[in-house]
Amino acid sequence: MFKASTKDASNLNQMLEAISRDGYIVAQEYLAEATKGDARIFVMNGEPLRVGNSYAAFRRVNSAADIRSNMHVGGKARRLKLTDAMHAVCETVRPKLIADGMFLVGLDIVGDKMMEVNVFSPGGLGSCQALYDVDFASAVIEALERKIALRAAYGTTLDNAHLATL
Repeated sequence: MFKASTKDASNLNQMLEAISRDGYIVAQEYLAEATKGDARIFVMNGEPLRVGNSYAAFRRVNSAADIRSNMHVGGKARRLKLTDAMHAVCETVRPKLIADGMFLVGLDIVGDKMMEVNVFSPGGLGSCQALYDVDFASAVIEALERKIALRAAYGTTLDNAHLATL
């Protein structure tokens, strides 16, 4: 990840060469609100994962030395109260997650904008459990066990995309 501004124009070509080696570039606008961190919200079966009154979500706050707030670069997990804007983002992407059979994903949100959908490695569930002292993993396991029971009952008449979000 690079943060580029007009004062970096003389190095812009080198930045583009460095990040386009794989044949594509992902670019996004700079969101000043990201300096306060981003929200990681776990979405299971198209809905924000919730156990009791607690949502599996946290704010990742960056260290002063890095613009990224990812945990592997020193970001810290903080409690998060989901806002109406965050719920709206989740609701907006819900139909696509369901259509694509996404069982458990992590949405990264800044303000009212979704930055990323973590499909393959939605990490941080352990951080949620520690922050809220709630066993979110058991809810995920129970949902998986229910899907296994549905698979046993319906066989292959339910494809994985449908089964993933039941």
